[in-house]
Amino acid sequence: ERHDNRLTTLLIAPIMSYVIAAIPNKEGNDGLSPEQAYRKLHNAGACPSKPFAEMFKFEVPSLMVGTLDTLMQLSDDLVKTDAIVESIVRKIEKTYVEISRQSHTELKIGEVPTARYIQSFAWDYAKYPNRRPLKELVSLIAGGATAIDEELKQLCQSFADKQMALQEAQRKKGGNLMTVDLNEVLTEDIMRKVQVYDTEYLKTVFIAVPKNACASFETDVYSVGSNLVGYGGPDWSRDSRNLGQPTSFGSTVDRHLKRGSPVVPGSLSEVMEDGDSALYTVTILKSQYEAGYYEGEEFQPGTTIDFEEEFMKACRDKRYMVRPFEYDPAQAGNSALQLTQLKTETDGMRSGLTRWSKTHYGEAFVAWMHIKVIRVFVESILRYGLPPDFTAVLYKVANGQNAELIEALDAALGNGDGDAAGAGDDDDEYHDFVLLKFDP
Repeated sequence: ERHDNRLTTLLIAPIMSYVIAAIPNKEGNDGLSPEQAYRKLHNAGACPSKPFAEMFKFEVPSLMVGTLDTLMQLSDDLVKTDAIVESIVRKIEKTYVEISRQSHTELKIGEVPTARYIQSFAWDYAKYPNRRPLKELVSLIAGGATAIDEELKQLCQSFADKQMALQEAQRKKGGNLMTVDLNEVLTEDIMRKVQVYDTEYLKTVFIAVPKNACASFETDVYSVGSNLVGYGGPDWSRDSRNLGQPTSFGSTVDRHLKRGSPVVPGSLSEVMEDGDSALYTVTILKSQYEAGYYEGEEFQPGTTIDFEEEFMKACRDKRYMVRPFEYDPAQAGNSALQLTQLKTETDGMRSGLTRWSKTHYGEAFVAWMHIKVIRVFVESILRYGLPPDFTAVLYKVANGQNAELIEALDAALGNGDGDAAGAGDDDDEYHDFVLLKFDP
């Protein structure tokens, strides 16, 4: 619980909140220069009388517009793409925090802290050429982010598999007789006293039993799997003249008229015990041959019924654990070596995934910011028309003053009809100007 609380703290604190706003440089007959528009945006929510945010210039490059229909479709698609790319950024953050036990605020874009990158954002013309059609540009950005997401899934799965292997090795190394590697605890001295059979018909199996079930196991072991083996045969009590003679019975005899357990009577032996459990051996019938028979002139060959798997299931039903085991003195000590190797491999993968997260967080975040910029551009064209002539700024919201900033922007930049809370395209709100909110 303490670990989960620390992880939650690392993921949620501290949180920055930003607002991107854009207004046209022309309003009716009264034209606004970019400087005047910038000043208007500053006075709306970042001036001494309205200190709700710190304001920064926000570069929106000149992009290829295309047709109005394309922009309308793209506007809807961009909302979904924005959410998808953001989810990838969040996954990388979460992975980094879980793996490194460091706050996500340690993640940077290259060598630049996230806040500084946002506040001094500049379009990457080399990576995302602004003269490509908008739909292609969005596909290029989203495709790069999706490739990062796929690689993250593969790396996380590989790391999870390695962790599971390490946990299993630790469980076997430090567990009781129910889980420990038996080659680590069964010494040569112990094995000299154990009679082990592995013939065509018989096999000795090792069974680990919880201490509180040992008494019932010793009493009931010869009835475990009591419906598995068919002991039926000819009824010699009626006619014993052919007893001991070669006689053909085949399918005329019901082998399963009488059933029983495959455990050989008198074969139970205790091997060793620890504080939690005890280890026993019993010898069981490995299989049973069902005789063939004739169907008319055609002979149907017999079949062999295997008892080992069914006996293991019968034991599990009673909380007895059959331990598959072949004694090999050379394996003693291998568990410790394997555990050390798995620890080294897990630590190596942890370090590699941490480095990967640091590098690809920047790439995913850059993609996310460029999607934001394209959204601002598209929404501004749809609202304010052509040619593109608008001013965009970035507000870094003062702590806990999101509502105050939005209200101030609506009052200063809206048309004053009081309908700023209707349905719209960003967080189910409508504003008389382009507005995007996000928390990096």
